[in-house]
Formats: sequence, structure tokens, C-alpha cells
Amino acid sequence: MAKRTTIPQIMRLKGQRPIVSLTAYTASLANLLDEHVDFLLVGDSMGMVIYGMPNTLSVTVEMMIAHGAAVVRGSKKACVIVDMPFGSYQASPAQAFENAARIMSETGCAGIKLEGGQEMAETIAFLVERGVPVLAHVGLLPQHANRVGGFLTQRDEEKILADAHAVADAGAFATVIECTEPEISRRISEEIAIPTIGIGAGSDCDGQILVTEDMIGQGTGYVPSFVKRYAQVHEDITKAVQNYANDVRNRDFPSK
Repeated sequence: MAKRTTIPQIMRLKGQRPIVSLTAYTASLANLLDEHVDFLLVGDSMGMVIYGMPNTLSVTVEMMIAHGAAVVRGSKKACVIVDMPFGSYQASPAQAFENAARIMSETGCAGIKLEGGQEMAETIAFLVERGVPVLAHVGLLPQHANRVGGFLTQRDEEKILADAHAVADAGAFATVIECTEPEISRRISEEIAIPTIGIGAGSDCDGQILVTEDMIGQGTGYVPSFVKRYAQVHEDITKAVQNYANDVRNRDFPSK
């Protein structure tokens, strides 16, 4: 039986080879991705991708647990990290630990992800000291999109650098860098000891992550400009459903 990739193994990949990650929200998709990635992120982006929400703010701990457990069941090799949804960790380090411990115990995931830099350093340290591995997230913070005016590229170099150093010093095992100028991401990757995982942050990060549905061309909604589409699943599904509907209406399916 294949052993899962561990967080220490992911940390050791910095400087060795790029880290591969994708999002997953279901057991069936996790099973397809499992062999090809180092870790799977059960992102709160599921609110938009799976549930059709306008943003991630309405995602609950219960939703993260349900989908996180499904991804763990559907995978065997990849390390699985689950997002902490909005409102589940910001009030206090104690609140963050209570919800993180519940997510880990009820899903079987290897660690959690939370958004924020300097303002979350104390919480990250609190979690790590109590045995919760933390994937940090700096740059564009989707849970803060209303405050900053949308999903915009982040250019405040000194703040983003300070945030990245803060989460690294607090004990995060890696950090996502989202939608920042590539030069900022390059500096961060050079200056901090933990891996950086880019999404719309240039090619100099220690790894990359994309929302799988964006990458495979599933759905017709907004796709960020940094996404490369490796397939057009939406077109394939649409054609298959049209052919099925035509066969049923023409009584060609089922055949004798």
C-alpha cells in the first residue's frame, strides 16, 4: 500500500524540485489527481466552484469537513490539506485550535491552511505548538476580497515580504503566495526557509497550485488570466450530454 507524502517530505522539496498541488473537493476527483501531485488542497474555493456562491465567505466548517473527509477517502498517496473557512479562526488562537483540531480529527487530513500574514502569526504559532501543521497564505487573500475591493494583483512589496517572514517565523510548514508580482514572489522564495506555493505569482515559487476545475476547463464562469487550461472538459461534457439527449429522444438509447 502506498504511503502518503508527509509534510516533512514536502518541506524538503524546497530547492530540490518544484512542488505540485491542485485543489480537490470530491473523492472521485481526488482519486484521479492522487498519483500526480504532492499535495491536494481542499480549498474553501469549493463555495464558488461546487456550490455556486459569489465568494468563499459562506463556506462553513461542516462543509470543509464533509469534503475534506471525501478527499482523504479518495486518495492514497497525496498529502491532504484542508482550508479553514472564514470566521473559524480569526477570533482567537483558541478558536482556531478548536476548529483546526476538529477538522483534522474528522477528516484525517495532514494539516490546515489559513489566510493572513503578520496578523495571524500568533495564531499560527499557537497551532503549531499544539501539533497542528499550518499552510499559510499571503498576498491576495480571497476571504478579504470585500475589504480590498476584489481579486486584485497585490503589489505592496514590503507588506507581503513582512507577511511571508512572519508566517515562516511562526512555524508554518509552507505558504501559498496568491496574485502577487513575480519579483515579490521570487524575493520571498529566496528569503524564507519554507516552501512557497504560487498561484498567479510567477514561476520562481517553490511550487504551484491551481483550482483543478479552472485547469481542466470545467465550467463557463470567470477564469483568472494566470490559469493555463490543459483540457476543455466543459465542451466534452456538453457534447456527451447533447448526444445522450438526442439518442433518448430518438429512441436510439437504450438499444436492443
